[in-house]
Amino acid sequence: MTNLCANNAPMLNAYPDSMGGTLSDIIAILRKPEMQDTLGSFYILPSLFNTDLDRGFSVISYDLNSQLASEEDLKALADLSIDLKLDFILNHASVLSSQFQDIIAKGEESEYKDFFINWNEFWKGCGEMTPEGYIQPRPELIKDMFFRKPGLPILMVRFPDGRDVPYWNTFYQEVKYPVVDAQDMMKAAGVQYYAADEIARLVNEGIAGGKKPGEIDFGKYRDVGGKVIDYLEAHRKYLGQMDLNIKSPKVWAFYDSVLKRLADYGAKIVRLDAFAYAPKEPGAKNFLNEPGTWEVLEKVQALADRYQLSLLPEIHASYGEGNYKDIAGKGYMTYDFFLPGLIIDALENGDGATLKVWADELISKGIRTVNMLGCHDGIPLLDLKGLLSEERIQSLIDTIVARGGMVKDLHGQKNMYYQVNATYYSALGENDRKLLMARALQLFMPGKPQIWYLDLFAGKNDYEAVRRSGAGGHKEINRTNLTREQVEEALKKDVVIKQLEMLRFRTTFPAFSFDADISVLAEGSRMTFTWQKDDYTAQLQADLSDCTYEITGTDGGETLRIL
Repeated sequence: MTNLCANNAPMLNAYPDSMGGTLSDIIAILRKPEMQDTLGSFYILPSLFNTDLDRGFSVISYDLNSQLASEEDLKALADLSIDLKLDFILNHASVLSSQFQDIIAKGEESEYKDFFINWNEFWKGCGEMTPEGYIQPRPELIKDMFFRKPGLPILMVRFPDGRDVPYWNTFYQEVKYPVVDAQDMMKAAGVQYYAADEIARLVNEGIAGGKKPGEIDFGKYRDVGGKVIDYLEAHRKYLGQMDLNIKSPKVWAFYDSVLKRLADYGAKIVRLDAFAYAPKEPGAKNFLNEPGTWEVLEKVQALADRYQLSLLPEIHASYGEGNYKDIAGKGYMTYDFFLPGLIIDALENGDGATLKVWADELISKGIRTVNMLGCHDGIPLLDLKGLLSEERIQSLIDTIVARGGMVKDLHGQKNMYYQVNATYYSALGENDRKLLMARALQLFMPGKPQIWYLDLFAGKNDYEAVRRSGAGGHKEINRTNLTREQVEEALKKDVVIKQLEMLRFRTTFPAFSFDADISVLAEGSRMTFTWQKDDYTAQLQADLSDCTYEITGTDGGETLRIL
């Protein structure tokens, strides 16, 4: 089968609890008269599944989250002729997954001990064993590796036999030690109640103060300290996302079962999250290594073909690196991570020249994209390196931050990768005319438009959500859950009504097709986008300087629609 999705209609993007609290609430909203014929697809973020961290991107299992969604909800979406885009987190799974919990419970006896990447087995013969029990790879073998956090990406896992075994852990990890009482310490240390109660106090105060068990001062009880430490380490709990071992046949059987499950849910597009981290070899890059990345993608595609699924590989990289061309050249749809920043740049400068350059490239090379304004992550701006000058990119960052956005960097290394976290409406200065202009430009750019729910309802930066989330909670600025009442009120706003009119036109007018003829003209602040299919023509005439526009639809020269 071809991997390219045939449905070119706009696609809603939301968590299952983003609009009302459950997926059934969202379906009730989609059934409203105002929403009819506006959307053809729905990208439901992975909190749809049984997950624990990162608002869904740490999957325990691909069973539905029974608090938020049901099989009946998914059938209702199909009855509305709305197909699904769902996530498959290819690189990792939660430590709470049944496979990883089996390792913790059984150690070497677990049938899943090779399901994840044993760090020492991976690096065997490639470095020196440290006193802490993990291999430190030789510098030349990790110089090209991209670690998303300080230090080596390891989680030390306590096996039942008391050994600590390192497993590869690219993303989040957290180790929790138990709160203990006197009875626990009586069993652990073999002491009387009075001493056990004192030891429990020392332990709980030390752990609460951020100490590891081996760092606790047991004072006059130091002679039993070793036993207490062994007890604490044996009872520690973990949170995090553990990297899967793609050399294990069990992992590939798991991949197949997940893809089948997603197809059964009604998915037509499957987004491959973090897939470029999956292939790893000593001495090679651990992100987008070649040819490993493409070999894995080919094998996953062979599985996806069984279930008529289109794959959408997710890779963040600068324009200058050209990875989007590699993905498109292999027959895949690609994310247009450049468009969000390009539109803001065009509106702030009243200049559509670069936007036209990008549109012309997509048209001339036949690249199929999923494009967007906002999304569950930040607004990607370093992706624009090679399209915009460094000065112009920095100006964009400064503008959005001045409007309340928050900069994400990678443990201080801003030159490697970062985004600005903000709602798209706030990034545009909470200007209705700019938001409508941005939406019109998105809908007339080549690609399948993805619509972040907060953009649709002109959502503003949510600083209270950031505050509640604490350290690392910057992404919550653009993830506000709306109540049914808030949605009802938003549907009365002119900026929302006009977006829905545009979406209805984009969904229903016959000129919009992946095989339409598209042309883009730009002269200073004025831009004209034209889509033509058979006798139908859709046209956007826009002035970026004052955010005025006219949208027309014609059939053989007869005007059918004006917005």
